[in-house]
Amino acid sequence: MTSLLNQQTLAQLTAEFRLSMSRLLRDLCRELRTDYQDVSSRLNLPIGLFEQLGRSLDLARFSTWKVVGWIETLNDLVYFLDLLHQWEKETDRKEFMRQLFAECQDKFFENSYLSDLFPSGGPAVRGFEKRLSSLCTRLAREVTQEALFFDPVRTAKWFGRQMWSGWSTVGSLDANFERADPQAMIPVGLGDGWCEAPGTVRRALRRSPGRSVFLVEAEKIVLRVGRTTFPIWSQEKGKEQWIWRRRAESKVAETIHGSVTIGPTLVYGRDRTPREIRWTDARYVKKIRRAWEMIRAVWPEGHAVLEWLTSRIVPLKAKGVVSFSYRHRPGLSFINCFDRDNLDLIDDLIHENSHHYLNLLLRKYVMYRGDRNQRIFYSPWRRSLRPLRGILHATFTFTMGAILFERLSSWASGHEGEKRWRRAGLTQRDLQRARFRGLEEIESVRYSLQDLRYADRRLGWLTGSGRRLVCQMEEAIAEVEDRLAPHRGEVFRSKFGPALRRHIEQLKKARVTYGPVRVGKI
Repeated sequence: MTSLLNQQTLAQLTAEFRLSMSRLLRDLCRELRTDYQDVSSRLNLPIGLFEQLGRSLDLARFSTWKVVGWIETLNDLVYFLDLLHQWEKETDRKEFMRQLFAECQDKFFENSYLSDLFPSGGPAVRGFEKRLSSLCTRLAREVTQEALFFDPVRTAKWFGRQMWSGWSTVGSLDANFERADPQAMIPVGLGDGWCEAPGTVRRALRRSPGRSVFLVEAEKIVLRVGRTTFPIWSQEKGKEQWIWRRRAESKVAETIHGSVTIGPTLVYGRDRTPREIRWTDARYVKKIRRAWEMIRAVWPEGHAVLEWLTSRIVPLKAKGVVSFSYRHRPGLSFINCFDRDNLDLIDDLIHENSHHYLNLLLRKYVMYRGDRNQRIFYSPWRRSLRPLRGILHATFTFTMGAILFERLSSWASGHEGEKRWRRAGLTQRDLQRARFRGLEEIESVRYSLQDLRYADRRLGWLTGSGRRLVCQMEEAIAEVEDRLAPHRGEVFRSKFGPALRRHIEQLKKARVTYGPVRVGKI
């Protein structure tokens, strides 16, 4: 890790990641065949199809959000099957549950598994086996349905070679909020697109909810809803045909790493939970494209990393939610395009891309250990106590944000810079706010870097890799601070001055309150 934006390092990390995911898929299929053969058969898992897909995929596909997410779900399924096996032999189930609850709190902090297994919020033994079995059934159906439509030609050929007259699996056409797949749509292929259920199918689904079954034969795939079947895809004389209409996503850009697309809009309700998925309005597609091009103009090095790691952007309509992404779906960024202006959108794209970057680093390097997920470090961004993992992610992503704001400031300097700034749809107030945000992030990042140093030197929680990353962030933020120093007085005199002063005072108070962290005191 010689530099935060080293392209050679990024290429090497991506290549290693792809190989590791390819190996993981092979290992998981082998485990399902050898260790979990009986339960795999009961769950109707087409392991041979999974293996064939793994052999047929280009290596580059093994770093995409869709394929990685599929493999990670299969990995979770094998983990839960192992838990089911342990549970059946366990004698001290209360202690088993206590340890499992603690493990799941750390392991599954960004998906619903924790609430699926522990709906009461604690390690309750009663009903656990039923909940675990239901989760395994659900995951098995999800990975099977995804696999069927990665490559329907290959799927049909594989099932045809099994000498089966037909094969079926229970499926679902409900909206999938994690993948941003709309209702009554089936994601198909390895890119970003769907086949859309016609009106007759939608009406049948409403009449018979929860009764969808996919049937696969040698040359066709059909959906059965209740007692009625609807052809989806067929192949005759080597020519494939989609009976359902295909839909593709809008593109942000074509890069040497592939297409960058804009998915449908994920809409939240007032309770800040996903409610529905709508097709994205053309206005927001244009807005995202403009932000993408702005980053290219302002910060070429950062844009190169953006092209490497972000492949799909899902607009997010949610009051109070800015943006988010998932470790197990690299390249998929959910961005609020409705309550955020042009400057915010630029920042959010870089922010989520930085999460993708750190997640990639963390797949290779162990950067911390021994922290036991304790929430003992004050976060200047959330203004609450966070575990070391959260502080590391925040410090990394907001260091990248500080660099972005400094580059925006420099790009707008001088007469020509001011004209470029206006042509980009940004105002003089946006320029002042960019400089304010840069200075604000410097203060926050420096606060958390001090805590990371404490975690390293006093607690011994950082590894050599973690220590090197902290050094790189310190160097980067020092450079940003030097470049923004000439604008510090101007920002203090502007309308943003009071906010910057308050922020600095809040950090001083937080340092007095939480101080150098001592684990035994909290």
